[in-house]
Amino acid sequence: MLMVFCMGIISANGQIDIENKVKNETNSRASKNVDQGIDKTLDSVENGIKGLFKKKEPSTQKKDSTRQTQNQENNQNVKPQENISPSLQAYSKYDFVPGEKVIFYEDFSQDAVGDFPALWNTNGSAEVVTTNLFPGNWMKFDGRGAVWTDELLDLPENYTIEFDIIPTSGTESNGGMAGYDFRLMQAKNVKAYDHGTAPGNGGFLFTMEYFGRPGYSTWSGPGMEECAQAKISGVKEGDDVKQKINNLYHIAIWVQKTRIRLYQKETKVFDLPRAFPAGCVKPDRIRLEEGAAMISNVRIAVGAPDTRNKLLTEGKLVSYGIYFDVNKDVVKPESYGTLKEIATILNEVPDVKVKIVGHTDSDGQDAANLDLSKRRAASVKAELVKSFGVNGERLETDGMGENQNLAPNDTPSNKALNRRVEFVKL
Repeated sequence: MLMVFCMGIISANGQIDIENKVKNETNSRASKNVDQGIDKTLDSVENGIKGLFKKKEPSTQKKDSTRQTQNQENNQNVKPQENISPSLQAYSKYDFVPGEKVIFYEDFSQDAVGDFPALWNTNGSAEVVTTNLFPGNWMKFDGRGAVWTDELLDLPENYTIEFDIIPTSGTESNGGMAGYDFRLMQAKNVKAYDHGTAPGNGGFLFTMEYFGRPGYSTWSGPGMEECAQAKISGVKEGDDVKQKINNLYHIAIWVQKTRIRLYQKETKVFDLPRAFPAGCVKPDRIRLEEGAAMISNVRIAVGAPDTRNKLLTEGKLVSYGIYFDVNKDVVKPESYGTLKEIATILNEVPDVKVKIVGHTDSDGQDAANLDLSKRRAASVKAELVKSFGVNGERLETDGMGENQNLAPNDTPSNKALNRRVEFVKL
């Protein structure tokens, strides 16, 4: 078409002698306006002719786009809607501090992809999956059934529960977000499913509705009539707390006797001082149901760390509340509460010097783990100095890699015990 168009211009009769102009253009490419028009036309024709003899290749961008689409289709169609991670400062009001002693940890690393996870039970179905966008193994559940921790949990009065969750579309949601329910409950049947809208002997329900709004309720089971009047429920409005499909959310639950605080990312969503009336409910199981999502990195720990006493009196603080992504050395924002507590003590006692020591589990190469532990310790120091004003001259750093493990690296829970940051008084 370009060749025909050009020949039409060349053969046209007008006030300007176009034929001579074309000849001159071929030899000299004069810079007048009419010549510039011919210039563009000749260049287009030249490129078009060259293209006739050149095999067309899809552009790199198109190749990458096609490959990415295929990867997403092969990995549960998970697409992140919020790719920018919040900074540590965004968590300036985040006061959550995880428990010290890990009693349950599940990242599904010991389960084969496609299998039902070994430490869980179900009256429906679930499977271990991976994604191309979020590292590690995940338990994917979908439908009206439930999945729950198989063995009962021995939980004291004070403990913390954390997990990462990705809301997904379910088979009954027509492509939209299905929502989900998370129960912290006291089971009645040790090895079976507790039926009903108020299952077991009672508990706390965190619900995520299909349009992303979080809510809660408490309940008591049959025979717990004296606790029935204490039942509460509510929702949290606001775009800042609404979950979106295929996004990753870190949920933290802090139980202190009758009080429950629930955090989503950097936000405290619920603070319920009388969620569990004294003597009414003693939770011993977590359960997910009624929707579709992927969950991983479930961590249950007991005992609030006595940070001041351990650091200043005992001379050593072992912290499990400083988080990093797999094989990364960047301190995650969820670490804010722990770092703030440590920084407060260091700033109040300015003559104390501390060595920060990183530790890893035994997964991976020894040399890589050693280097990673050193870089993580350096990152912790940098955040204490930058975000909390600690004098950097008082802080030394080191890393031990996997050389000082506290437990065998045979289960996810034991590996979680080995991944830690220690603060040693000098």
